[in-house]
Amino acid sequence: MDNRSSIIADKVARSVGPVHRASNAAGTSSPPPAVELPAEIPVGHPGGPPAELPVDNALLHTQQHKPPPYSSPSDSSLDPQARSQLPRGPQYYPGLPVLDYRQYLPPMFELSADTTAITSKASYLSENAKALATLLRSLATVPPKPQVLIQGNRGRKVDFSIKLNLMNLLVPNSAHDRLDYLRCVGRDEVALRGGSEPGLKPDFGADNGLEAWCERFIKDSTSIKTFTLERVVANLDTNWIEGQIRSLVASTDYKGQVTVQFPVTHAKVIIQNPDKHNKFLTSVTSLFSSKSKYEVVKAVWPFATGRNGEHGRRCLVQNEKTWWEEWRDPIKYAIATKRQGWVTNEDKLECIMESKGKGISLIDWGPEF
Repeated sequence: MDNRSSIIADKVARSVGPVHRASNAAGTSSPPPAVELPAEIPVGHPGGPPAELPVDNALLHTQQHKPPPYSSPSDSSLDPQARSQLPRGPQYYPGLPVLDYRQYLPPMFELSADTTAITSKASYLSENAKALATLLRSLATVPPKPQVLIQGNRGRKVDFSIKLNLMNLLVPNSAHDRLDYLRCVGRDEVALRGGSEPGLKPDFGADNGLEAWCERFIKDSTSIKTFTLERVVANLDTNWIEGQIRSLVASTDYKGQVTVQFPVTHAKVIIQNPDKHNKFLTSVTSLFSSKSKYEVVKAVWPFATGRNGEHGRRCLVQNEKTWWEEWRDPIKYAIATKRQGWVTNEDKLECIMESKGKGISLIDWGPEF
C-alpha cells in the first residue's frame, strides 16, 4: 500500500513539475520524452490528455484535432463544387472584348448550323412571362458578331474568300461607354406581332412593352408559336467600307466577280413552345396549322452615336477610316496570296513588323478559267 501511495505521489509531482525533454546523450535510460500540451484543457482533467504522453502518441492526438493542411483549392474556380456557384458577369480573355460569353449558348438552347441563331423549346419559357422577360434581358447584354466577307471568283473558280471579325468595334474598353439598349417595336413599325402576317397591332409602346409582349406570348393558345429577340448593329457605314474594298481589289488588276457582304452571326434568340407530340407529327402538323410569330424586340448595338458624317458623331472604339487604315494591308496581302479563310490580328502584326502587303500592285491571277 505504501508502495502504491508513493507511485501516485510521484506522478502528481511530475505533472506539476518541469516537463522532461529528450536528451541527445547516448545510452540514456530516461523514460520516453513528453511534449507540452495545449493550455485549453488542463492536464489530468476529464477530456484532457494524461499527464505523461509519449511524443508519438501526442503528435497523433494533436493532429486529430487540427484541420488538414490542404482542404480545398486556393483558387475557388478550380473547386468543382464552388464552380457552379461562381457569380455571373463579364469574362476576361486577353485580346477579346469583355463579355459574358456564356450568354451565347445558355443551357437548354441549340445553336443553328450557320451560327446565326440559338433556339430553345424549354417549357417554362412558354409558361412564365417573368422568366421569359428576364432571360431576354440577359441575352441582350452580349452583341452579335458582324463580319466582312470578301470573295472573288471567275466562273466556278473561287480565287479568294476572306472574312474579318468586327465584333470588337461594338464593345468599348470601359463598360460605362457602352451604348447598347433594348427596344420594342414602335406603333408605326410593321412587324410580326402574333399571327403569321406582319401588322401594326397590338401596340404596347417602344420603351416599356417587353413584359407586355411576353405576357401576350404566354397567353397565346396557338399550337405553334415563337418569340424572337434580334441583335442588330447600328450606325456602321458598310457602304463606305465596301467602296474601299472594291477599290483595293481593282488595284490588283483582278478581272473576276467581287462580292462584299456583311453577314451577322449570333444574331437571333428564338423561343418556341415545346412539341406536344413527337417531332415528326409536329413538323407535319405545322404545314397545315396556323403559326404565331412574335418579332417585336431588338437588342441594338451601335457602332457610333450617329451615322457617318453627322455632326458630333462619336464612335465607341474607332471610326471606319481608322479601321480601314489598320486593315488595308492585311486584306491586300490575303487577297494577293489567294487566301481562303480568316484575316486576323496575326496578319496585322506581320504587316506591321514585316511590311507584308506593302508594295503589292499587279498580281498574276493565272488563266481566266
